[in-house]
Amino acid sequence: MDRDLNALIDEHAEAAFRVANGILRNPSLAEDAVQETMIKAWQSLGRFRGESSLRSWILRIAHNTSISMLRRRREAVMAPEDMPEIAGGIDPARSSSAMSDLRAVRAALEDLDELSRSIVILREVEGMTYQEISDTLQVPVPTVKTRLLRARKRLAGAIGSSEEYR
Repeated sequence: MDRDLNALIDEHAEAAFRVANGILRNPSLAEDAVQETMIKAWQSLGRFRGESSLRSWILRIAHNTSISMLRRRREAVMAPEDMPEIAGGIDPARSSSAMSDLRAVRAALEDLDELSRSIVILREVEGMTYQEISDTLQVPVPTVKTRLLRARKRLAGAIGSSEEYR
């Protein structure tokens, strides 16, 4: 399987970044994880057995690399209120409400275990099927479905509870 590194990066780096950023919650660290992922994938391409799609295999490498980085670093996440403001006419009430929802969802995501958070990202952001998520994370499909259902309920509850305070 003779693949060019640039082709591998072109095809899979964006998805790997979304997975890594979802786990690490830091774009700079996610970029580092993607670089490490792409190098690992390229160097190990000859050992790829084809038991899953190449995309699932690379995203599994991205997931594992990100988890390893997270364990090594445990850096603080940038709070939404510390993010730069967007210039323009923004309704302060709507902005405050959106920030409250964002904080609630971010907190709920952070409260999820790493596996559940990864499942949410792969399903909701990457649009992967249950089987693809199962292959990528090497967990049974029923586990994927159960974890996703529980995570969605927690996220919905987080938004609901943030609305109670308005």
